[in-house]
Amino acid sequence: MTAHMRTRALAAGGTALDEFTERLFGHLPRADQRRWARVYLQGLLTTPGKKSVRRLAASVTASPTASQSLQQFINASPWEWDPARAELLRWVEERHPVRAWTIGQVCFPKRGEHSVGVHRRFDPVAGRIVNCQFGYGLFLSLDGMSVPVDWRLVLPESWSVDPALRRRARISPDVAHQTPESLVLELVDSLATRTSSVRAPVVADLSRLGAVAALIGMLGRRGHDFLVSVPPTLAVCAAGPGHGAESARPASRATAAHATSAGDLARRGNTSHPYAAPLIGPATRPQPQPQRIQSALVRVPGADLAAPGAQQTYRLFGERRPGPGVRGASGAVWLTNMSRHRMDDLLRLVRQSGRATATLGALADDFGLLDFEGRSFPGWHHHMTLMSAAYAYKGLPALRERYAPSA
Repeated sequence: MTAHMRTRALAAGGTALDEFTERLFGHLPRADQRRWARVYLQGLLTTPGKKSVRRLAASVTASPTASQSLQQFINASPWEWDPARAELLRWVEERHPVRAWTIGQVCFPKRGEHSVGVHRRFDPVAGRIVNCQFGYGLFLSLDGMSVPVDWRLVLPESWSVDPALRRRARISPDVAHQTPESLVLELVDSLATRTSSVRAPVVADLSRLGAVAALIGMLGRRGHDFLVSVPPTLAVCAAGPGHGAESARPASRATAAHATSAGDLARRGNTSHPYAAPLIGPATRPQPQPQRIQSALVRVPGADLAAPGAQQTYRLFGERRPGPGVRGASGAVWLTNMSRHRMDDLLRLVRQSGRATATLGALADDFGLLDFEGRSFPGWHHHMTLMSAAYAYKGLPALRERYAPSA
């Protein structure tokens, strides 16, 4: 009777959440699946502390079997998550203009070896090698917040080729090991086919990826504007004023004699932007006063290999921090194909990357980003989908009120 009364009370006060659940998860074929989607969302929105399945169920209903049923829904029920993510994208786009598509990356520390995709890797945030899952998320960057709408889990090759591991984690046959660059491109391609809005610039921290040149070339050939943080060691060739003879050469011919590192060229960029706001993004920290931004026009050997004769010019920039004992640029090095944009506009996009990082912190603290205990591949995607929906449901109304035009 208590469980029945508590369920009725939630339903009576939850019409908006019911409508939201029906819109995102109405494709689920069974009424009980839609009901458990609603329970999971309600639990994520109201449960304090750790968001384990058991605690989520207990916060919504007193039924002694609710935890088992919710576990079944998340980990074992074979429902598709892509339709819900596509509907979440449309729901967000209807409510706020999108300023950027931002790629975020997250490390999920794990104990043991049973969670799908778990492996050991260096975590730059922790500064050590950790046992973890690792994933990428795509965020819609709005005015004031970033909303995750799609996710990819890194599946190490050891998990891809081992039949026993695949069966245990319920990894479907069409899922295989992919490079980080492929996963990032797949996220962007997927969003491009779903969006009903004008494509926004792609903003991403690619500073730890190896095949950055090829990735930015593919983004450009797909027609995307982009602004990405690149490894300081990335080979680039100076272009633009003062490099006319070099600019006339094909990129492949100029590479050996004229290539330098992105970090080095950012330190001695030929254009200074002393009045720009502080550059805040991956690998940088807020500074108490504006910094001097140095930029240069460059080409990237390897970015245009699939387009013979093409010579795309990019803008490379970083920040130079003046002061005693400070030499050259520090912080992230950024590269963009939006070379004609004002520097302040580019820095606003850099700060979108910082918002996505802050969103990951909020997801970890308040929405159970790191709390999922299931071990299956579908379970991971189910949890990430519902968590993203809960974050959007809670955050978008407050954002609309904050940015509503005054009467």
